[in-house]
This record gives sequence, C-alpha cells and structure tokens, in this order.
Amino acid sequence: MDFDVIIIGGSYAGLSAALTLGRSTRNVLIIDSGKPCNRQTPHSHNFLTHDGDRPADIARAAREEVLKYSTIRFLEGKAISAERVDGGFSVIVENVGNFTARKILLSTGLKDVLPDIKGLAACWAISAIHCPYCHGYEVKNEKIGLLMNGEHAFDMAKNLYLWNKDLVLLTNGKSQLNAEQTEKLKVKSITILEEEIVELEHQNGQLENVVFKNGERLSLKAIYVKPDVEQQVNFNEQLGFELTDLKTIKVNEQQQTTANGVYAAGDCATLFRSLSIITAAGTMAAVMINKDLILEDF
Repeated sequence: MDFDVIIIGGSYAGLSAALTLGRSTRNVLIIDSGKPCNRQTPHSHNFLTHDGDRPADIARAAREEVLKYSTIRFLEGKAISAERVDGGFSVIVENVGNFTARKILLSTGLKDVLPDIKGLAACWAISAIHCPYCHGYEVKNEKIGLLMNGEHAFDMAKNLYLWNKDLVLLTNGKSQLNAEQTEKLKVKSITILEEEIVELEHQNGQLENVVFKNGERLSLKAIYVKPDVEQQVNFNEQLGFELTDLKTIKVNEQQQTTANGVYAAGDCATLFRSLSIITAAGTMAAVMINKDLILEDF
C-alpha cells in the first residue's frame, strides 16, 4: 500500500482528520479538487477563534498546519474512482494516476441543488442562506424571506422568529401548510405568499428584491433556502456503503460507513454543516481509523 489512509476531500473535515493522523505518524494522502461547498461564503461564523473569518483563510491556515507533518501529502486533483483491492483500496485521480491505501476517509462535501430561479445561485451563501446559527445574527431584526414550503417551512419559521419578527414565507406555488399551521403563522403576523418567483434581483450577491411572476416586487434583506443535495462524488456503488434517505453517507457515531474500512466525515455525512461540527467529525474519524490500524497491526 502507498499510504495508510487516503482522504478524499481536503477541506475542514478532511484537514482535521489529517492533522490527527499526522500526529499519529500515519502516512496520509489528501486529494482535493479545490471546490469547497462554502466557496461563495464571505464570512464564517459560530466557530470559536474564527468568528467572522473568511472560510478560504481558515482552510489555508489549516492546510499549512497540517502539512508541517512530514507524513502528510496534499494532492490537488479530482478522485474519479475508488475500489476495494487486496489489502485495502485503490483510488484513481484524474490526469495523475493510481494510489492505494489501507483505509479511506470520504470528506467530499455535498452539492447544493438550488431551485431554478434567476439570481439565486449568485446570492447563494451570501444573502440566500440556509442556517440561522451560521448567518442569522448578521440579518437579525431585518425583513427576511423563507423560500420553502410544507412542514419544513413551518418549523423553520418558528425557529427564525427568534431572530426576525418580520418574516415572509414564500411557498413559490400553492401552500402545503395545513390549516392549523397557517393560522399559527398568521397569529405571529408571518405573511404567506404563494405567487411564483421568477428572479432574485441583487448586487454582487446581496439580495435587493424578489420578483414574482405577476410582476410585483418584494424588498428583502436576505432569504432562507432549503436546497436539495447530492453527493459530490458517487462512490457508494463502487465501495458498497449506504446512503441515508437524506442523501448523506450513512455513518455510525465513530464515522464508520456501512462498508468495512471506509469512513466519512463532514458535509457528505451530515446536514448539520457548521464548521465546528464537521471539524469535530473529522477528528473522530481519524481517531477511529488509527485505532483500527493499531488493532490490525498489534
């Protein structure tokens, strides 16, 4: 085997795992395509010692720390294949070659699949946001929208009412709320608009107006969105692990997938995408990988 561990995905979870494995004197290859999920996010929040820092700056500093350990190698490239071989796993990196390792950690993140609305992609992670714990404080007490429907919309409206009393629920079509939910929102003066949305008007990703199909405009400071998600890489069939109903990689408390020797940490394995949570998951995965290697060798 070329390495003890190959980490596919070199952002926060992957780098956190690499730090722990490097300090355990393990030979590790990190493969990273350079396209983190939060690359449009201007500032990271709710992460101790880095509140308000740029995500790219946090990742850059983390990579510099990790690469101080001589047994860690960082490779910029795209992993296009991963399969089980005698003694471990083989990973092919596009236009580079083949590498082998005894264990694999997937920290490849998720791909956000946004509604097809003009301007939304440009606003995503800037003023079109998904998490109040990451972004809610910055838009507190402002007029904001919720681009969602049904049960999730009702739950999110309840949560966001702590930060924002001036809320508009944009169902982008017929409301799927039941009568009781609708009445509770009305009691809290939360407006429900069912008109279809055609565009988010913005300046450099900063939302200005929501434009509806009927030509009307609604001025908002920010809009919460619940996108669909997909795995950045689809190695589940090649490696034989399961996905959850939410399309994340199924893992246990030790970040082990349902395939022996394959671990997963970070956004690819959870929808709780706070940097503190995914960084901790990377550390846990590394500890359990190292423990497995120790037990095999002792």
